[in-house]
This record gives sequence, C-alpha cells and structure tokens, in this order.
Amino acid sequence: MTDTRRRVKVYTLNEDRQWDDRGTGHVSSGYVERLKGMSLLVRAESDGESGSLLLESKINPNTAYQKQQDTLIVWSEAENYDLALSFQEKAGCDEIWEKICQVQGKDPSVDITQELVDESEEERFDDMSSPGLELPPCELGHLEELAELVASSLPSPLRREKLALAVENEGYIRKLLELFRQCEDLENADGLHHLYEIVKGIFLLNRTALFEVMFSEECIMDVIGCLEHDPALDGLPRRHRDFLTKTARFKEVIPIGDPELRAKIHQTYRVQYIQDMVLPTPSVFEENMLSTLHSFIFFNKVEIVGMLQDDEKFLTDLFAQLTDEATDDDKRHELVNFLKEFCAFSQTLQPQNRDTFFKTLSNMGILPALEVILGMDDVQVRGAATDIFSYLVEYNPSMVREFIMQESQQNDDDILLINLIIEHMICDSDPELGGAVQLMGLLRTLVDPENMMATANKTEKTEFLSFFYKHCMHVLSAPLLANTTDDKPSRDDFQTSQLLALILELLTFCVEHHTYHIKNYIINKDILRRVLVLTASQHAFLALCALRFMRRIIGLKDEFYNRYIMKNFLFEPVVKAFLNNGARYNLMNSAIIEMFEYVRVDVKSLTAHIVENYWKSLEDVDYVQTFKGLKLRYEQQKERQDNPKLDSMRSILRNHRFRRDARTLDDDEEMWFNADEEELEDCEAVVPPSDNKITKASGGAGENEDLMDPISKFMERKKLKDSDDKEVLGKSSSLSGRQSPSFKLSFSGSTTKTSLSSPPASLRPGSPGSGAKGSPPTAAAVTKVGLVDYPDDDEEDEEEVGGESKEETPPLSKKSKLSS
Repeated sequence: MTDTRRRVKVYTLNEDRQWDDRGTGHVSSGYVERLKGMSLLVRAESDGESGSLLLESKINPNTAYQKQQDTLIVWSEAENYDLALSFQEKAGCDEIWEKICQVQGKDPSVDITQELVDESEEERFDDMSSPGLELPPCELGHLEELAELVASSLPSPLRREKLALAVENEGYIRKLLELFRQCEDLENADGLHHLYEIVKGIFLLNRTALFEVMFSEECIMDVIGCLEHDPALDGLPRRHRDFLTKTARFKEVIPIGDPELRAKIHQTYRVQYIQDMVLPTPSVFEENMLSTLHSFIFFNKVEIVGMLQDDEKFLTDLFAQLTDEATDDDKRHELVNFLKEFCAFSQTLQPQNRDTFFKTLSNMGILPALEVILGMDDVQVRGAATDIFSYLVEYNPSMVREFIMQESQQNDDDILLINLIIEHMICDSDPELGGAVQLMGLLRTLVDPENMMATANKTEKTEFLSFFYKHCMHVLSAPLLANTTDDKPSRDDFQTSQLLALILELLTFCVEHHTYHIKNYIINKDILRRVLVLTASQHAFLALCALRFMRRIIGLKDEFYNRYIMKNFLFEPVVKAFLNNGARYNLMNSAIIEMFEYVRVDVKSLTAHIVENYWKSLEDVDYVQTFKGLKLRYEQQKERQDNPKLDSMRSILRNHRFRRDARTLDDDEEMWFNADEEELEDCEAVVPPSDNKITKASGGAGENEDLMDPISKFMERKKLKDSDDKEVLGKSSSLSGRQSPSFKLSFSGSTTKTSLSSPPASLRPGSPGSGAKGSPPTAAAVTKVGLVDYPDDDEEDEEEVGGESKEETPPLSKKSKLSS
C-alpha cells in the first residue's frame, strides 16, 4: 500500500493570485538524467505506480524554497510561475524538505533556503559583512527605533529575510504584544502608533512562521488591537476587537465535535477579517508582499471543507434537521445560512474536488432539502436557498435535471422543484426583480442544450426538453397568457412589464436553441399572437422584447412558422405599432424597419403576404426604400410566376455566372491568360446588335424571339455596368449579311486572373444544335464575369429581366476564348 506520508496535492498560482489544483499524487525525489540533477517527481495516484507525471521539477541550487504551515513547500520556477506541494502528513513534508536542503547545502531547520531576489553587488557585500540583523531591546523606549528599522528593511528582500529570522528566533512577537498591553493600560498614544507600524511591517515580511504565531489563539486579538491604532486616524482607534467579540458571534448550528476543526474555523474567520477589514488597502508593491497571507486563508478553507465533508455524522444531522418539519424557523434559517457559507467555501476547491463535494451533498439529499426550504414563506431563507441552488446548477446542471425528472414520477406538477423556481421568479416582490433575474438565469442554464449530455442509451436533451414542455412550460407562460387576452396588455405597470420581459427573454432563447418543442408550443398555443399584444405596451423595452421574439422566429426561415404568421395575419400588430410610432427615429422604428428589410431580402412567402395585405398602409413611407423594395420584389416574383420560361432562362444564366474563387484553372483557361495580346486578337467574341432580336439559325422569328429579347437587353446592361473597369476595343465584321460589332479585350493595369467558363453548348460555334457544321451561328450569348457574387445579385437580375433597356450603346463583352 502506498505510504500516505508522501501523498500531496500540486498547486500552481494563477494570474489572479489564486491557487489552482493540478491533481493529487505521491511525491518522490531522485536523479533525473534528462534534467541532469536531483528532482522532485509527483505521479498521479489514480494511475498506480506507473501513473502519469503531475510534476517533474529539478531542485535548483539557487531556487528559494519556502516551508509553510508544516505541510506546505512553495517555490517559483519562473518569474510568474509559482508552485506548491501540500502534504497530507507533516512527516512527508519534513522528508522532502530535508532532500531539498541537502541538495542546496542548507540546514533543514530553516523555513526558506535562498534569498528571494538578487541584490546589487554593493548591497550583497554589505550584507555579507554583517551575518545577522540585531534587533533593539523590546522596550517602550526603543519602539521608535524598531519602527524605523522595520520600515528601512522592507524595500530590500535580503534585509526583510534577516529581519524575519531575527523576529522569529528571538520570540519578538510575543514581547511586542506584551508592550502593546502596557501601552494600552498607560494610554501611550505614541507607543501604540509605533506598534501599529511595526506589526503592519511584520505582515509585509510575508513569512508563514510569523503568521502562525500572530494568528494563534492567544495572540490574534492583540495583533488586531495593534492594528486599531493607525496614526492616520487622528487618535480615533477602530473597534475591531469589540466587533469580533460582541457583534460577530460564532454559532454552531450543528455541534462540531472536532476541536481542531472548530479552532480552524475561528482562525480562518478572524484572519479573513484582518485581510478584508483591518489591514489598510495595500499598494501594488505591498499586495505582492501579502501573497503568503492569501495562501494561508486559501489552504485553511480547503482544509475546513475537507474536514466537514469527511464528517458523515455532521452532514447527516444537518440535512435531517433541514427537512424535519419540527425544526423551528429560526433554527432552519441558521442551518440554511451555514449550508450557503459551506457551499461558498467550496468555490476555493478545484474542479475535481468540487465535483466530489457536490456529489457528497447530493447523496446526502441537498436537492430534496432545497425543495422543502423553497416552499417556506421566509424571504431570507428562500434567498439563501436560491444561492445554494445556483451553486448546484452552475457547477452540475445535469445532476439537477436528473433529480427533477425523477421526482416528476412521484409528485404532481405543482410541487416540482423546477416549478417552485418558476413560481418564485413570477412572484418576486422586489420592485427591481433582482431575485427573478437570478432565477431566470438558472432556468436558462437548465434548458440550454449546449450543456446537456448524450450517451449511447439516452439523450438528455430529448428527455429533459420533452419533460419541460409537458410539465413546466405552462407555468412559465401563465403570466404572459393572462396579461394578453385583449388587444392591449391587461396590466401595464413597470414591475409586470419587467417580469414579462424576462419571460420573453427566456422564450426567445428557446426559439433559438430548441427546435420542434418550442415550435409546436408556439403554434398550438398561438403564443406569437399573444406576444405581439405587448407591442402596444407603454413601456418601450417590453414592446421591443415582443418584436425581438418575432424577429427570431422569422430569422429561422421556417415555412411552418411563416404559414402560421400568414394564416393569422400576425404582421398586423407590427404594422400598427409602426404607424403609431409615426416618424420618430427611435429603437422601435429601427427594429421594425430591420424586420421588413430582412423579409424583403430573405423570405419570399412573407414578402407577398405583406404587400398583398398591408401595402396601402405602408406605400407612403418614403424616408427608407425598404417598403418600395418590398413592392418591387413582389412584382418581380409575380412576373416570374406569370412567365415561367423567362424564369427558366434566368436560372440558366445565373448558373453560368462566374465567381471569383479559389478553384484551380483548367488548361484552356491557363492558355487564355498566358497568351499574348496579339494572339488574342484572332479570337473574337461575337455578339448580336442591340436593336435586333435573336433568331434561330434555321430562320423564322418564333417563340424564342420573345424570350431572348429581354435577355439581350439584360446582357447589355450587365456588361455596361462593368465598362469602367475594362478597356474594350470593338471592330466590325459581317455576319449573315448584317453588320455586327465584334470586340477584342485587352487588360490595362490589371494582372488579376478571373476564372471564365464556356458558354452553353447550344450557343457554341459548330456545336450540335447551332446550325450546319462550319456555318456561322446566328448569335452567341456571352455572360458577365462577376468578381463577387453578392446575395443581392439575384434581385438585380430580377429587376433587369424583362425591363426596358435605357442604354443605346452596343453591349460590351469580355473576349471569350472560342473552342477550336
């Protein structure tokens, strides 16, 4: 069995000056060939003898190692990389400390092996010439001298270390505290002021051995007394000791049988009070000198949580009294506050330890206990229970969801834990709804699919969401449904509006992250119609929440939602709110216009619905082009429906539009770009004159004549649009007895290669279906080369197809390479 003396936790200090737990293992020391020296090795205990290495650190001769609290070894391996080993037993810490001191040639009785910071050569010489620091006699007449010595030593790490050793070895702290009691009896103000400066300086020495003396039961209250006499207070001392002894009373809600645990709790509370309330706010320089004080409190808290967690009798009695109906309200209040503080202490634990902590609480029945507490009338008790519940949800929402689904098999919906949470959110009496906001955040975490797990046997997302919409959603939406029975909100006061805004925020989250569950609920319960009643609220924030809810639904581009909106004419309250807002330029105006603009660009079915039903109300709005754009888009859609062949040809052209992308050019394209300009002159792109219709090669103006005429005009306008970017030279050639302009393309100042594709086979010279072999074609369609294919290009196409061409200039075209 592994020796527990060598069992350790590895900690690293993060940027926030907090210790992060890197794991638990067993430490050893030995020579490591790769590091060329004796090293400390920590192997993870869960992996056995050949476990993974948690730490491999060479014992450097010049590194300063510190021994703290008999079971801690702390050192720095880089400028901002501090490490700590926390031993389970003192004996193990002593063994490793002896190994470190042996490598560095130090006496194991010291608590620090090296000076912390290098000094100048001159200062080193001065310190080498004086082997130690001699303290003045601890007498009233020498307090000023001692205060000056402490102040002068703080800037130098070497002098700080020597001062700390002198204070520790001579038992100076207890002598100083004896002088403090004399000064208080004599009301010696100057002596008390000097003692304040001395004790504050001793804190800044940052030495664990001194803290253990100062924070001992017999010394700590006198230390606090010294810090009451700040010279800056003009003779008005603080009364910290009165507060700690008379106001702050320690209550054992459950008797603590372990005297060591009780003493550790007392000590931690008082040291935390010194850090937060007694010591003056440290400067940036001084804050770094108090790191050992932070560590002292941190490890005390970890130890307290561990000792309480291991005391099964204590936790069993705690939860038994919490759930016992015979427990009086005052007692239950104290129990809940203790449990809240216990959970707050657990935040100092690292994830793996915190997981064990919450599993222990879960096994003890913390969730059923919270269910009982949340059913009480005491607001303060419910508030503390909410804080405890938030710790559980934020750390392990899956554990909470599993409990909720299990209890639903035994209890009615009204008394389910999650429904109690919803009811407390709805019934929050705080005018600012502080508690409701907190509870809404917890509900949001519980219904968030992102933190739900999926296994081979079950899917948490499917099971929990099905449960939530069946048992809980009606409770959440009840205030919304009750307040929207008419065309205007039944109650429109500020607090009710805030509550409805919170509910809408959660429903909007559900729309974004849940699929068919929320869709079925909205459509079956006609939720959107009810929500849009709130656009008539006098509170703009609530009306905007309602608009945001609808905007999220439309943004899904789900035709089920769209048909639901059209069938029930749900744009009517939106249009009414827009018209009632008038020409005011505010958030309401911008939100509604943005919604209609999104519909214009992306949702065809809703575009037709809006124009057909609300155009009369919107046609006069001309300070934005959104509504005229809607009408134009509607007309284009209708034109395509009336002329499907036109729409078919447009699709062909769009499919052959050229995109500038990262694809590899084929061989023909490479040859085209590499050819000299003189070679390109022999290749001519043939285009029809702008005033002639395209005719079949076999003759006769048939059905294609009407079809291709707008396409020709469309091509003309598209090509002219890019004429500023390209230099196009034209020359004439005869074609079938007519004069048709032909152009050659030259690049001026541009070396960019644009990918070209060939025209459709039916339009290539000499291809099947284009006429007799060797005979010239009647016409060739040439498509535009687009640098970027914007989403709105489709709309431009629709505007131009079938429209009147206002250009009289012949169409311009890039020269295409014709296949041989």
